[in-house]
Amino acid sequence: MHKVKDIKLAPQGKLKIAWAEGEMPVLEIIKKEFAKTKPFKELTLAACLHVTKETAVLMKVLAAGGAKIALCGSNPLSTQDDVAAALVSEGINVFAWKHISNADYYKCLNQLLDFKPQLTIDDGADVISLIHSDRPEQLKTVWAGQEETTTGVIRLKAMAKDGALKYPVVAVNDTPTKHMFDNYYGTGQSTLDALMRVSNILLPGKCVVVVGYGYCGKGIALRARGLGARVIVTEVDSLPGLQAVMDGFEVMPMNRAARIGDVFLTATGDKDVITVQHLKLMKNGVILGNSGHFNVEINVPDLEKLSSTKRIMRDELVEYKLKDGRRIHLIAEGRLMNLAAAEGHPSSVMDLSFADQALTAVWLVKNHKNLSAKVYDVPAEIDERVAKLKLASMGVKIDTLTPEQKKYLSSWQEGT
Repeated sequence: MHKVKDIKLAPQGKLKIAWAEGEMPVLEIIKKEFAKTKPFKELTLAACLHVTKETAVLMKVLAAGGAKIALCGSNPLSTQDDVAAALVSEGINVFAWKHISNADYYKCLNQLLDFKPQLTIDDGADVISLIHSDRPEQLKTVWAGQEETTTGVIRLKAMAKDGALKYPVVAVNDTPTKHMFDNYYGTGQSTLDALMRVSNILLPGKCVVVVGYGYCGKGIALRARGLGARVIVTEVDSLPGLQAVMDGFEVMPMNRAARIGDVFLTATGDKDVITVQHLKLMKNGVILGNSGHFNVEINVPDLEKLSSTKRIMRDELVEYKLKDGRRIHLIAEGRLMNLAAAEGHPSSVMDLSFADQALTAVWLVKNHKNLSAKVYDVPAEIDERVAKLKLASMGVKIDTLTPEQKKYLSSWQEGT
């Protein structure tokens, strides 16, 4: 079963997937293992993820392990239609297309659950949320789940705290080989890639305001500075705010930064970080973009209310003309710009994140009966293995501890 934009786009999608596979050597190793061991034989896996060439590689790896897969997109603008078509030609059940409506999005989510999965993989926790709210009967048949992004982990930890979570979930987002690489290197590069694609502005001489200095914000700030921009960071947490100062960035409240910035890039995972009070202070011609998961960081309804007209200036770039004559530009409707206006993270960094996903899925198959309904970290041995495989694929070798060093590190007797 499938519902995609155009199945005839499959040949083009296959070329994209082949390119990604060449950049994802860790998943290739895991795929060969899965083809022999079939860890998901007779199991069904439902995944709500960004349907990109990198996701396609993960789906093929899981399918090689024997899984029956149903996949839908986790964002209305992030699906690559040719990749979706290519996956259908590979025997994957795909329900995704770019510019999907909100109503169709939830229809696709329900179609995933009609496959009655034992495992779920989320990017934003919408599958888990739908099961708990609208299809509670499936709580009896779902073994466990995984969550890919910060926003989803926040939602799931809130559910667990309230006693609402009814099956175990692994926070893949929180493991070092995910957030230290995917969020930092991937989001940093892909966000600036999206900005340049939609605007083609010259960053030297521009002031870029990065809203939030978590792993994603750190990567964005570093890349913006590397391209010559003056970078300002806004924060609500003292520790990352202090780190931003120590990293050499200007740090100030949004009300002040709003008067200075030429480009505003949000990456907080929270809502209303840019609202009417900030929009009223901004200069003529500013650009707004979001690299947080949901389209709530920039308050688009506030922007609409301040505006008299709007027009599409370039692909995924809309100009709002305010009633006072100023112009404000919004990238990708305030949605995840690095996927909606570009291609998302480079394949080589997603090799780490999706290797974590693949190996965590095996761990859940083996251990779900012994897990309670809470949010778990990825087992350290999985993270370590993924890092070792990636280093080996890059031809990099590292030292090993001697027996004496191991003894010293594990003892308390030896002092100064």
